[in-house]
Amino acid sequence: MLPQVEGFASALLEVADKSVVATVVSELASLEETVLARPDLRAMLTDTSLLAPVRAQVFLDLLHDKVSETTLRLAVYTAASTPAQEVPHEIAELSYLARTFAQDGSITHPNLSLLNARRRVAGFADAVLDRHDTSLFAQIEEELFRWARTIEGNLELRRLLLDRDAPLASRVGTAEALLKGKVVQPAWELARFVLEGGRPRDVVGTLDYLVDYVAKVRDWRVARVHTARALDSASQAELVASLAALTGKNVELQIAEDAALLGGVIVEVGDLRLDASIKGRLGSLRDAVSAGRVFESTLVSND
Repeated sequence: MLPQVEGFASALLEVADKSVVATVVSELASLEETVLARPDLRAMLTDTSLLAPVRAQVFLDLLHDKVSETTLRLAVYTAASTPAQEVPHEIAELSYLARTFAQDGSITHPNLSLLNARRRVAGFADAVLDRHDTSLFAQIEEELFRWARTIEGNLELRRLLLDRDAPLASRVGTAEALLKGKVVQPAWELARFVLEGGRPRDVVGTLDYLVDYVAKVRDWRVARVHTARALDSASQAELVASLAALTGKNVELQIAEDAALLGGVIVEVGDLRLDASIKGRLGSLRDAVSAGRVFESTLVSND
């Protein structure tokens, strides 16, 4: 199973009650059977020409109102995070993980390489952060950073938390005594899973990785929109839906009016910049004229 999907599923299943877990198990089993029985659905899920967010959006449309919210989130995240040709297999792995959790009440996380262990923690973080507003992210980053520095600066604490031979319950219990109730809940959940799903010798490194990861998630969750005039609620909803389909994340808008754009919008989310303003189009036209491309095109068309 892909580490990122394992982490995401762990975060969702561990907060679900037994009835929800039972529903998820049943629905994932049915989904697995449907994918196997429907060549058209399997072809869509394994289509390498579709970008992952597009594939996930199609899956979202197909499953909407047909399965529970938890199952929907698990299936869509799996479709978005998995290489196209492996999606059917990963859904089967997800179904098996849910059945195992329903039977045992917990998930045993196998030892992984440093990179894959961090990917598992990142998947867990994706699920946790989805439950919270981005206004909390800066505090989460700060508290995880402080916890990493505390471990670095305390030899006895570092020895205990980085000891792979020490019982996991002892290490988690120590972290709980020092953190729970003193940091925001999502920061505690992430710090705990670093011990449960990360590598013992990489606790500090994984915490620092998470600080950067939360900052990146915040960048992709907030779209800075510059518009020539105010956007009505319908236009905002359409923009949110389009950006969610493009990025695969729930996007919040920060809108600023700028009459200098003349018309249209400029959208910045993560490291993506979309310029659909009249000013931007005029600038592109000016650049084309300056380079002689417009005149060359006119001469060619007149020959």
